Amino acid sequence: MKIGLLPRLLIGIALGIISGLVLPQWGIELFATFNGLFGNFLNFIIPLIILAFIAPGIGELGKGAGKLVGLTAGVAYGSTVLAGLLAFIVGSNVFPNILTVGSLGGNFENPEEFLLEGFFQVEMPPVMSVMTALILAFVIGIGLASINGNVLQKGFEDLRSIIEKVIQYVIIPLLPIHIFGIFANMTYGGQVATIMSTFIKVFAIIIVLHLVMLTLQYTTASALSKKNIFTSIKNMVPAYFTALGTQSSASTIPVTLRQTKKNNVKDKIAEFVVPLCANIHLSGSTITIVSAAMAVMFLNGMEVTFVEVFPFILALGLTMIAAPGVPGGAVMSAIGLLQSMLGFNDAMLSLMIALYLTQDSFGTATNVTGDGAISIVVDKLMGNQVETEEVNEKKSA
Repeated sequence: MKIGLLPRLLIGIALGIISGLVLPQWGIELFATFNGLFGNFLNFIIPLIILAFIAPGIGELGKGAGKLVGLTAGVAYGSTVLAGLLAFIVGSNVFPNILTVGSLGGNFENPEEFLLEGFFQVEMPPVMSVMTALILAFVIGIGLASINGNVLQKGFEDLRSIIEKVIQYVIIPLLPIHIFGIFANMTYGGQVATIMSTFIKVFAIIIVLHLVMLTLQYTTASALSKKNIFTSIKNMVPAYFTALGTQSSASTIPVTLRQTKKNNVKDKIAEFVVPLCANIHLSGSTITIVSAAMAVMFLNGMEVTFVEVFPFILALGLTMIAAPGVPGGAVMSAIGLLQSMLGFNDAMLSLMIALYLTQDSFGTATNVTGDGAISIVVDKLMGNQVETEEVNEKKSA
């Protein structure tokens, strides 16, 4: 019997809490050993994830339909950054009032001090630092977009396929065990009540933010296109619920495309924008990542300021291009930024991943539903030009 990722994560959390209450210290240390190995492997693979997804992603983005690519990418990036700012504004005003700031020790340099260590560690140093990988990925990606050669582009696409396999068949399947070990350790250390209380509160805030963001997107699209906002949203409901089940923007493309055309978006626009936005427009995931990151920072007594978080949001908007089309892909792509820009360590990353993945379906559903709004905007701004080009092509033929 196949069980989805979310049920497996929830089972892992529940069993971890129970095990933390009944297992002896050596049992907790056994799973802590696995967590140490898994965490070190994650640190090793992060720079490769960044390089393998960002470089070919930017390279692909710069080819093809010229103005249509630029406009779609610009609107999608603006939407993603707006989603991050919305999450920051709400989180900075709400979280200090509903979360116990500093409840995990207050020393962000060692927030895992209440956790037991494993029996041994195996060092897995990454081939390069996170920042080196980011810079190299952007340099290569921009270069690939500006040249006509395809050999290096194909090489990076093959590397991306390899890393996708690692994420899909190694990291994602082992995550429930990792989460199990973390929650067993936190329960043993007496911290699980704080964490579970945080999960419930943050989850509720994130869902509300998703709905607010969708309202903003379709209000803007309707104002530009003069379409009825309620009809536009109603037409996209099947795509939303399909994404809830698949947890994948890519897998939902056929439904998203069909429903987008029902909003009277021109076929050529819809068939271009929807697949592109499935890879570059992740407003729902951005809301989740920013909100969850801020919650973890508050719990660890870290200062959360606009000066610190805004550059993270800007970089996150670009990094979302790298998000692989598998459940949890967005947070995997963001791990490097969480480490390099916000100072997250292994324990904080584990909490971050758990917070993100427990509502990944809702973030994905917001992503694909928002793609419909982006399509309406692009259709309004570029539709007439596309029609003219099609007429000219028919005449010349």
